Amino acid sequence: MEKLSARRRHPLAALVALLIALAAAGGLYAAFAPTQQAQANPAQSLAIDQGKGLYDVGCASCHGTSGQGSHNGPSLVGVGAAAVDFQVGTGRMPAQQPGAQVPKKRPVYTQPQIDQLAAYVASLGPGPAIPNPSQYAPGDVASGGQLFRTNCAQCHNFAGAGGALSEGKFAPELRNVSPKHIYEAMLTGPQNMPSFPDTTMPEPQKRDIIAFVTHVTNPSSNPSYGGLSLGSLGPVPEGLFGWIFGLGVLVAASIWIAARTAKARK
Repeated sequence: MEKLSARRRHPLAALVALLIALAAAGGLYAAFAPTQQAQANPAQSLAIDQGKGLYDVGCASCHGTSGQGSHNGPSLVGVGAAAVDFQVGTGRMPAQQPGAQVPKKRPVYTQPQIDQLAAYVASLGPGPAIPNPSQYAPGDVASGGQLFRTNCAQCHNFAGAGGALSEGKFAPELRNVSPKHIYEAMLTGPQNMPSFPDTTMPEPQKRDIIAFVTHVTNPSSNPSYGGLSLGSLGPVPEGLFGWIFGLGVLVAASIWIAARTAKARK
């Protein structure tokens, strides 16, 4: 009878031991994970709520009340915080008027407000995050020049002066563009630009391109040794300058010389 009673107590003892183990595991989890989440979530939730208020006033009319997009603007679900920081930080958004391409202008929002908008849009779906300063720190200029000429110069010009595209579109010039915004543009591919995620162009290569662009667009570090650079726009303005001004000077000199010959004096 005692053996039978002992056998009957074994399942109950095992159940009690299991409950004790689960309680201990839950206590360890509560001691670590929830505390960290509780410290991070309130600030993030506040930023999202404030960003939602800014979004409703300045963005919802084109991009939809929930970022789903409309005939006036694309969906923002999954574009990430980096896209918002670039578009709003460079003044391209909110757009003044629809067109083939939205130009850069003075930003409408302050940086704290941009961060709040980015937090809200990031909450709509996963996407590229805003890079930290170590990600867009300058790299190697020579390597960046090779990468830029291979991947970027076809549109942005060999000196980052920009260029025309089809159907009224254009590649903007890269002078006075911050390294953070250059990195975000490569990461997100705004408007007509293709995106270069880390799987296509690793982070060190992005830093090298930033170093080259910063160098080539800075007059102090890259002066025009040939004189007037004509905007570094290439052979078209140079040829136009040669034909109009160079040929004009030659014609004027020819007339001046001809007017002083002996035959002209008679």
